[in-house]
Amino acid sequence: MLPIPDKPDHLGPDYAAQFTDRSVVAAYHLRPPYLDSVFDRLTDLIVDRPRTVLDAGAGTGEIARRLAPRVDRVDAVDPSREMIVRGQRLPGGDAPNLRWLRGCAEDVALSPPYALITAAASLHWMDWTVVLPRFRDLLTPGGVLAVIEDREVSPPWGASLGPLIAAFSTNRAYRPYELIDELETRGLFRQLGRYRTQAVPFFQPLTDHIESFHARNGFSRDRMAPGRAAEFDQRLQLLLEPFATDTPDRIIRVERVNEIVWGLPAPK
Repeated sequence: MLPIPDKPDHLGPDYAAQFTDRSVVAAYHLRPPYLDSVFDRLTDLIVDRPRTVLDAGAGTGEIARRLAPRVDRVDAVDPSREMIVRGQRLPGGDAPNLRWLRGCAEDVALSPPYALITAAASLHWMDWTVVLPRFRDLLTPGGVLAVIEDREVSPPWGASLGPLIAAFSTNRAYRPYELIDELETRGLFRQLGRYRTQAVPFFQPLTDHIESFHARNGFSRDRMAPGRAAEFDQRLQLLLEPFATDTPDRIIRVERVNEIVWGLPAPK
């Protein structure tokens, strides 16, 4: 048997910890929301009872808060106290069937079984060799793990944006990767299905769009020198201004798609 390759360095715990930074939490609401059809498809994936969901790496709970009215219970797990506090104050954050749990999905105390486990832009930060076998054991017989991603459809400024991000990101180890491929190569996931939405436009004021980058890994203001963060913002603004509307709030339009891949974690 071939040895299991190490997890890519740019997905290590030091980089994952950036999502506990206050500056990242403060900018997190500027990330684009998931589309309504994502929640319809997630609901359809639940075939067992009780209709319980584990949202792993919940952040401010967009998945958990919007799924709660559709199911019996949602457990939303995140290691960041600040993310949880913010999520509890957002619409649906105080739902009686939504339980917030601070901790890591690898070892936090849980109340299985779960008919669905969701991981929205979060699974890549976890310890795959620990968390995926745990997810397997937490699921009901018909339960699945659903990995949810938001993707930007190649914007006209994309060719210039890539080098700018590479120059300023504090994650110097980054390399392109596909999460599902990484998991399948290691025998830690078996894909059962995939759903991709149509491209949908997302409109955002230019200043908010620039600030949303500071909710991404590698751009935490807590970890960038103030002058470095300011220079990034200035150069990003210069790049994007030609594409913004000629209105006082300078609106940027970005085409986005959401994707769900579901399957069996650590299949035996």
